Amino acid sequence: MFAQLISDTAPLGAIIRYSDGTPRPPERHRRKLQAWERHNNTGRLVKKQAATVVGQTTIPASFTLHEGDFASKAVIVLRVFRTFSVDSGLAFSVFEQPMEGSILVFDRPGAASELVHVAQNRQAADEWLSRHGYPEAELQEVTADDAATDGDEGRAA
Repeated sequence: MFAQLISDTAPLGAIIRYSDGTPRPPERHRRKLQAWERHNNTGRLVKKQAATVVGQTTIPASFTLHEGDFASKAVIVLRVFRTFSVDSGLAFSVFEQPMEGSILVFDRPGAASELVHVAQNRQAADEWLSRHGYPEAELQEVTADDAATDGDEGRAA
């Protein structure tokens, strides 16, 4: 699947797999494996941005994946995100979609919002918010239509 299709059809909260098509090197080749993992990985779709024009330059549409967190003593020290242009030459696929009934937690309302958590239900979302403190958080329940299609109309900036 092309990056444009991910941007157009994948729902926020989906786990996206991307690849450059090369085979995985053996574990013993650490540097080659690290380089391979930069172009072959997975992440949760947390943000979509529409194409914009700045002066005479057009910036293509893009989407951002949250690839993981690094923590020390239960405190997140570093969050890893990767943003892809719809012009990317990598191959993308939807590995997993958010389940119907799950709750998407956004950091703020509006088009500039970013997905910060996917909870199993409303109670779990409220508990997560009480511990992580997003005062302007917006909650959105995943419906059957959202899980099967885009589900984030109005969220692309």
